[in-house]
Amino acid sequence: MFEAFMMKPTCPLAAISFLLSPVIVVLVLAVPGNALAESIQLGMPIACEPGKTCYIQNYTDRDSSPAARDYKCGTLTYDGHNGTDFRLPSLQAQRIGVDVLASASGRVVRTRENLPDGAFHKSAREAVRDVECGNGALIEHEDHWETQYCHLATGSLRVKPGDSVTRGQPLGRVGLSGLTEYPHLHFTVRHNGSIIDPFAYGSSAESCGGGEMLWDPALQARLRYQERAVLNTGFASAPVTMEFIEDGRMDAELPSATSAAIVAFVRVIGLKSGDLQRLVVSSPSGKMIAENNAAPVEHNKAQAFLFTGRKRPANGWDPGTYKAEYTVEQAGQVVLRELWELPVQSR
Repeated sequence: MFEAFMMKPTCPLAAISFLLSPVIVVLVLAVPGNALAESIQLGMPIACEPGKTCYIQNYTDRDSSPAARDYKCGTLTYDGHNGTDFRLPSLQAQRIGVDVLASASGRVVRTRENLPDGAFHKSAREAVRDVECGNGALIEHEDHWETQYCHLATGSLRVKPGDSVTRGQPLGRVGLSGLTEYPHLHFTVRHNGSIIDPFAYGSSAESCGGGEMLWDPALQARLRYQERAVLNTGFASAPVTMEFIEDGRMDAELPSATSAAIVAFVRVIGLKSGDLQRLVVSSPSGKMIAENNAAPVEHNKAQAFLFTGRKRPANGWDPGTYKAEYTVEQAGQVVLRELWELPVQSR
């Protein structure tokens, strides 16, 4: 979620050592060439595999107007977003525990801990006013670089102000503290106090994909830009809701030979205006038993879900492997495809 707030390095530490104040977000889009020589090299700030166990939901907003634009001139951001959101696929993944890691070696400057998880979701924005970042840490690095880590789980913080940390060292775990509706790490990079996009350091305001990636070269292929991504797939025995998918307990309720229905579902992020979604379920013989051709997407969507299914026939479900296929088309071209299967045993 949006953090239009940043730590004030000049503020004295008090009983709460992590202070946030509203500021105008300044994004550095272009710097002199010799400044690039002072760039930092970043490791993963979260213990996950991009595109498999975590997904980039939002990038830094690079548009200074009320509109929003990510570093590829795409839609994966929103107005004023000042960092990168690494999203977990479900609450179940968050409950299992995913470490937040120091992206570079440095010294912990500020921390906040023991704010509750889920306060915004339960009580709305007033519950997190002035603590939008939630539990977190601010680390300073050489050459006036800083990294900030937000929305850590309550009670999970492992560092304190003054601690020296090394790249890859666990700081805490991903949580739901502060201004967030889903489990993710909000990661912000600053240089000399200004917001930096770690995917496009030094690029001009008009650039689409220019600049220098600050990520370790070994990470850059794994962090490649994806316009759209499948977050969850699965099967259920009844129509599904977004809450059912987010809870992440799908595998515990898989359909069987005696289930009242077989329902396939998918949740995606980054859909664009005009996208055409299609979800099909096929029986073990290859016959289509359910289909959902959704209406064209009316506007860009941060996330969406789709499902389709069929009630159990009178003679029950045939044993074998049921298959689901999800496709997204844009301008007559398939831009996203996902396949998944459900084995059904004999009764």
